[in-house]
Amino acid sequence: MSCSRLFFVSGTVLCLSALLVLSACGGAPAAPVTSVGPTGSYTLAATALNPGSVIVGGKSTSTITVTPANGYTGSVSLSCSSITGGTPPPTCSFSVSPIAVGGTAAGTSTLTVSTSSGTAGGSYAITVAASDAKSSGSSNGPQSLALTIPGPSYTLTATALSPGSVTAGGAATSTVTVTPVNGYTGSVNLSCSSTSGTPPPTCSFSPSSIVIGGPAGTSTLTVTTGGSAIGGSYTVSVTGSDAQGLAPSDGPQALALTTVGIIQHVVIIFQENRSTDNMFQDPVLIKAGADIASSGVNSLGQVIPLSPIGLGTGGSNPDAYDLAHSHKSFGEMCDLNSSTGVCAMDGADLIFVTCNPGAPNCPPSNPQFMYVDPADVQPYFQMAEQYTFADRMFQTNQGPSYPAHQFIISGTSAPQVGSDLFVMDNPHGIPLAGSDTGCTSPAGEYVEQIDPDGNQISTYPCFEHQTLPDLLDAASLSWRYYTPTAGSIWTAPNSIEHLCGPNAPPPNATACIGPDWIQNVVLSPPGQTGQVLTDIANGQLASPSWVASVVNAIGASPYWQNTAIFVLWDDWGGFYDHVAPPMLNSYEYGFRVPMIVVSAYAKPAYISRVTHDFGSILKFTEEALNLPSLGYADVAADDLADCFNFSQTPIAFQTIDAPLKADYFLNDKRPVTDPDND
Repeated sequence: MSCSRLFFVSGTVLCLSALLVLSACGGAPAAPVTSVGPTGSYTLAATALNPGSVIVGGKSTSTITVTPANGYTGSVSLSCSSITGGTPPPTCSFSVSPIAVGGTAAGTSTLTVSTSSGTAGGSYAITVAASDAKSSGSSNGPQSLALTIPGPSYTLTATALSPGSVTAGGAATSTVTVTPVNGYTGSVNLSCSSTSGTPPPTCSFSPSSIVIGGPAGTSTLTVTTGGSAIGGSYTVSVTGSDAQGLAPSDGPQALALTTVGIIQHVVIIFQENRSTDNMFQDPVLIKAGADIASSGVNSLGQVIPLSPIGLGTGGSNPDAYDLAHSHKSFGEMCDLNSSTGVCAMDGADLIFVTCNPGAPNCPPSNPQFMYVDPADVQPYFQMAEQYTFADRMFQTNQGPSYPAHQFIISGTSAPQVGSDLFVMDNPHGIPLAGSDTGCTSPAGEYVEQIDPDGNQISTYPCFEHQTLPDLLDAASLSWRYYTPTAGSIWTAPNSIEHLCGPNAPPPNATACIGPDWIQNVVLSPPGQTGQVLTDIANGQLASPSWVASVVNAIGASPYWQNTAIFVLWDDWGGFYDHVAPPMLNSYEYGFRVPMIVVSAYAKPAYISRVTHDFGSILKFTEEALNLPSLGYADVAADDLADCFNFSQTPIAFQTIDAPLKADYFLNDKRPVTDPDND
């Protein structure tokens, strides 16, 4: 027999949803099956906290909604079941709790999350839960909310430095304000640092520590710049820190300061043809330690005492001859030891001598071993004794005036950018080439160049490369080049094509007419000049007097406080000097030449024994006027830092005594001439 049976009603097989009766074997009746519907429940929803971030003591709210389902009816209690993120945490409260719901109508309540002064800052996770009388929770579970509470902190602000630009050594101020945030209380220590510029300025605060706890606190920041020739731009970063090392929430504040170097004007007085032993037989300097020799050695090994001679071509003991001082003459006097690379300095007697026409008793004995009569150069001695005297100043080039003047305006005598050649001598090829040179010289004129191996090659004397005037132009700084005539070897801009601006393509040009030439190269008008170069040539002792007049004019003016004056000589002139020059290459350095540094900030009565060259003056000028490097002799040179003390009390100017006064030069009506021919 079958263990179960199907009963069919009215002969119709019922569908699966019809009554199905199973009967166990033995005929016992089956238990009835009852159908049960869904159980009543409710859901819980919460809007995001608004605002999502509050400061200590602040509040945030969320709307809580309880919605019945499946005919649920009941009273639902709300709670923040957990709050994680910090201790002590914020607190929760509900505007309505419990919420009575029933049917299809939802109920709402406003959740308020409150913080207090004791609430720890941080990120909090807040869990909102619900429960009814039967401890039944919401069918969709608890809801999570997020709240951020910034910790107590402070902000720091600083007004712009005033003034925004100061002369080096000056100071500027700013008001620094520290403001508490989120109930912050504490003591904030202020500090600052310079993130750019050398040397950096120093900072001081009044007060240096600010106690805050309610209203903001302020301090006055004073930024003091160091005394320096160097101008520049500085960034000063101001910040704070409390006992817990907490920094301002808005970070450090950056302040900008521009400094103008103490030295704002540079005057270079470039004179003719003297060695240090020849020009400065000054017993005061020698006693103070200046390295000045009273004798020398010739090519025969003989010791030759140096003898006095007049400065000019007149008087009872005139300098009525000219000594060769070409690159060849440098080699003769140097007598280079090829093994050591050091000059023996015993060949001065081999230098060729040319006597002036009609000069009596010329040449004198040992004309190369002469020194200038001290009576003729007392103004120089007075300046050197009072200010700084450099007894290790070397001309950069190993040759005469023409390349020396190229070096003093650009740091090189190279013909063009990238060349490894140096122009080594004065122009040749035509009569009086030294008076008609540069980019307006005739086609037959040339200058000799030297390469790193000592080989020589000639070229036309018109060059193209960057110069100090170009750097000044780019910085919108004024400059002037004072010279007697346009075409001389001492008028360096005439050989730089873009400074000259020739009126026709060289070698067909006859005049420089470029804007730099017209505006900045100052030629002496006929009958209207101080005539210093004429005075040198005529032996009337005007050179020291004219230099003294220039220095005195600056010293008596407001320019004295911010001007550096360099009095130096362009080459050694063939005269003996005992100090062997450092040898950098086939053309650098040349022999010693004297240099006097005159300034309110020059070290007084100081003898500089640091190695300097013409590039040193260029580097000093670049740094003082905040200019970029030329990239030539200035790169390897020092910056004359040992000659200055910008922290000293400025030297009060004292008039330099001289036989001839300024009126002599202002009223001199003699024709303009160049100093000599080399």
